[in-house]
Amino acid sequence: MKLTGITMSEPGPLTTLGGIALYKLGAFGFVAVLAAIVVMAMTLPKTVREFCVAMISTTVSSIGGGAFVVRWLDLGHWVNDDLGMIAIGGIIFVCGLPAWVLVRALFAWSEAKKDRQITEIVDAVLEAKRKAGI
Repeated sequence: MKLTGITMSEPGPLTTLGGIALYKLGAFGFVAVLAAIVVMAMTLPKTVREFCVAMISTTVSSIGGGAFVVRWLDLGHWVNDDLGMIAIGGIIFVCGLPAWVLVRALFAWSEAKKDRQITEIVDAVLEAKRKAGI
């Protein structure tokens, strides 16, 4: 049986779109990891555990926070030109920096409190909250 009149499209355009999407995702991931490396060079982690948590937190914050900011400010049209992509990469980079600071602060705080019982820590937090009027 011979089928005639049926034409199939070439997979070229879909492959091209997939390649472009992969390139852009890779570029965003690179910028996120770059943010983590920069902040690690500024303040080195003390333990491997702290390094892993800070690296993951910074990378996720870069990608997720950067996407949120781009979406919130309606900057999605910037992906249509090269300079816009560079600017979005900068936004992604900057969004990762607060995560590193928060992880470092959390580890420093927990190390300072490691010899206290959890009930003492909760009482201290509640007392500080009461004094602040929150």
